[in-house]
Amino acid sequence: MTTLYSFRRCPYAMRARMALRYSGVAVDIVEVSLKAKPAEMLALSSKGTVPVLSVDGQVIDESLAIMRWALARHDPQDWLLKDDPQGRQAIAELIEENDQVFKLHLNRYKYAERYPEQPMTFYRAEGEVFLRRLDELLEGRDYLLAEHPSLADVALMPFVRQFAHVDREWFAQTPYQRLQAWLQRFLESELFTSIMKK
Repeated sequence: MTTLYSFRRCPYAMRARMALRYSGVAVDIVEVSLKAKPAEMLALSSKGTVPVLSVDGQVIDESLAIMRWALARHDPQDWLLKDDPQGRQAIAELIEENDQVFKLHLNRYKYAERYPEQPMTFYRAEGEVFLRRLDELLEGRDYLLAEHPSLADVALMPFVRQFAHVDREWFAQTPYQRLQAWLQRFLESELFTSIMKK
């Protein structure tokens, strides 16, 4: 029995669900209200954050670990870039920068009223440094590190989406046209639309 505790709009849960869907793992998804987390989820993981995957007595409560667990079972498009050591290193570096640095700027930009030390535009400019880097990586190809999606694309997309959605008009007029097209491709993909259905 494989169960995923998830919250549809959480970017960490989104990326875990996309990897599970892509790898074809059959999973029961329990949609969690963040205001009333189910006791069975808290019993599995005291962190109280989504996503949490419970599989045959094993508990995985980090989104990236869930993604890697799914891809170890089935990775038909080679998201892991298994024969490309430099590509694998680049995946790790991009995800670390996203999760450790960009996510911080995203939170402050999205919830700027909670961080009155600086104006919203300051936090947006801090996050833009990463957007610019991603846009440069997309020069001459549709995905960040290869001619097809990799773990990096799917792990980062929900966070770029959230950043773009804080002020869609602003994002639409930025010079990051390759990144805009990359994001739109994902938003329209069967993989993303299928995991966002209620």
